[in-house]
Amino acid sequence: MSMLSFERRYRVRGGTLVGGDLFDFWIGPFYVGFFGVTTAFCAVTGTLLLIYGAALGPTWNLWQINVAPPDLKYGLGFAPMREGGIWQWVTILATGAFVSWALREVEICRKLGIGIHVPVAFGAAIVAYVTLEVVRPVLMGAWGHGFPYGIYSHLDWVSNVGYQYLHFHYNPAHMIAVSLFFTTTMALGLHSSLILSVSNPPRGEPVRGAEHENTFYRDAVGYSIGALGIHRLGYLISVNAALFSALCIVLSGPFWTKGWPEWWSWWLNIPVWK
Repeated sequence: MSMLSFERRYRVRGGTLVGGDLFDFWIGPFYVGFFGVTTAFCAVTGTLLLIYGAALGPTWNLWQINVAPPDLKYGLGFAPMREGGIWQWVTILATGAFVSWALREVEICRKLGIGIHVPVAFGAAIVAYVTLEVVRPVLMGAWGHGFPYGIYSHLDWVSNVGYQYLHFHYNPAHMIAVSLFFTTTMALGLHSSLILSVSNPPRGEPVRGAEHENTFYRDAVGYSIGALGIHRLGYLISVNAALFSALCIVLSGPFWTKGWPEWWSWWLNIPVWK
């Protein structure tokens, strides 16, 4: 692919966090950098380990392949490769790949001279993953509390954890996280539909501008947050959705071991009800 004209603006030296000029190069249109190399290494090695784990299993059915964490008896120690060690190394490599990709994004932001909002947002997703696979198992004393790598097995894990705490949707952090996920969908749905509306006028009519966008929502809901504001709002809501999803699972087990409906007993004991 030939280099696009605007690429010259950021194909400049500098902005690297590690390695200096040694890793400051591109492959085609893609910037590599030191963290691009570490991302590739971790991703490829982790994928090969997953394939190896699948080869040890009873099936190649994509839906039923399962690479499970170690048994609880191994605690926080290393397990044999065939008894959960593959899961441990895949988790290490996956974390390395995700963090490396985020740091590569930081280097690209530095080259472009823009803020690091994208890697920070991606960091919220990394926090959610690390909370599930590292933080919560460590707090509970065994790697076996992490979720397995597989489609059906992962869904089974989610279902089992939900039933373990009775009605998991009574978890207050879970309530907030789900509300934020739906709110993100609604906010970006409103935004995208508005952009389509103003950019696709009837035949012969001019494309509408920001004043029409602001007028519509001022008249429809009483307030228009503006073109920049809707993106800031979507960013804030989506990042918090990921963080509250991490909070809801780290609370279940390390800090609350009973059914979540029982947590709400304080509500019934408020003096106003008496």
